[in-house]
Amino acid sequence: MFNKDITERFKGIETPFYYYDTDVLRKTLDACRDASVKHGFHVHYAMKANFNPKVIDMVQSYGFGADCVSGNEVKAAIEHGFDKGKVVFAGVGKSDKEINMALDADIFCFNVESVQELEIINDLAAAKNKTAGIAIRINPNVDAHTHHFITTGLDENKFGINTWQLNDVADMLRKCANLHFLGIHFHIGSQITDMEVYKSLCIRINEMQDWFENHGFPVKILNTGGGLGVDYHHPDTNGIADFESYFEVFSKFLHVKPGQEVHFELGRALVAQSAALISRVLYVKNGLKRNFLILDAGMTELMRPMLYQAYHEIENLTRNESTEQTIKYDVVGPICESTDCFRKDVDLPQSYRGDLIAVRTAGAYGEVMASGYNLRDHAMSVYSQ
Repeated sequence: MFNKDITERFKGIETPFYYYDTDVLRKTLDACRDASVKHGFHVHYAMKANFNPKVIDMVQSYGFGADCVSGNEVKAAIEHGFDKGKVVFAGVGKSDKEINMALDADIFCFNVESVQELEIINDLAAAKNKTAGIAIRINPNVDAHTHHFITTGLDENKFGINTWQLNDVADMLRKCANLHFLGIHFHIGSQITDMEVYKSLCIRINEMQDWFENHGFPVKILNTGGGLGVDYHHPDTNGIADFESYFEVFSKFLHVKPGQEVHFELGRALVAQSAALISRVLYVKNGLKRNFLILDAGMTELMRPMLYQAYHEIENLTRNESTEQTIKYDVVGPICESTDCFRKDVDLPQSYRGDLIAVRTAGAYGEVMASGYNLRDHAMSVYSQ
């Protein structure tokens, strides 16, 4: 993604900023579309990963649907041209205002996460003389083998409906005349790279769809969620997620019946490698045991390392790593919090005030999680094209 010539282009741009390589984004979207179309699968873009206007415009141009987790994401998806017939609305705590807005927009489907939510959506739809398409989000109790903060498919998670509640779901569906049952939905976590996890998910989906069919509810939609991970350690040599293997698992192990559709909700895998956070060294502090690079970007620009202990490659764009002496640095931000640290013991060329630093693979859950803490300015976005 980067070469030393790019620093010339960054001259005069105030740091910190997010740099988007639109060519990387385009190649990633191409790979996902080609791999999914091969199996007849439907892809929805998980808007929460990145709703930068230029990014979602590019994603929309590929004909993908939108997976939204707030009313404003539903609104943004439609404003940016996503087909309302491909918009799904998930989330464990949808407000009445958000539900009403989505009903007015005639979106494709609500992914419902509790028995009570079924009743609420039905009542709100009835008041508008509408019928809401719904899918039931089920906790399959499949361990995603990822960080516990981003695991969502276990019985103890707040998301979805547990299998022991399914009889209550069936009873409620029979009572709700303004709901149209479309299918079942799953999402077990994020940053998953072990394909065996998805095989286990397929087995549970097969069991769950049989349960609904046996209880008189034909299943049209099998929504498997998302969670496909990316390689944070090797963003250049392994820059595109393994869409081929990912979709192949579902093609091989999911029992898709005639007339059924298989849907996916991918976010990180589509956008993560397309952006880097570009920052500048403000100060270098050399201690007896630790050396610090203090950047002008911090947790207000990129929260993932502080929130999830997430790994990001860090590069000095000003110095030549192959010819200059390397030193271990703790790369930290300027925020008045001890947790404001991108990484510790990073091997970098000896660095100086004013050097440009790139924090890689920041296109997912980077800009969208930025905050105004410490009354910080919002980092701007810069695009390769």
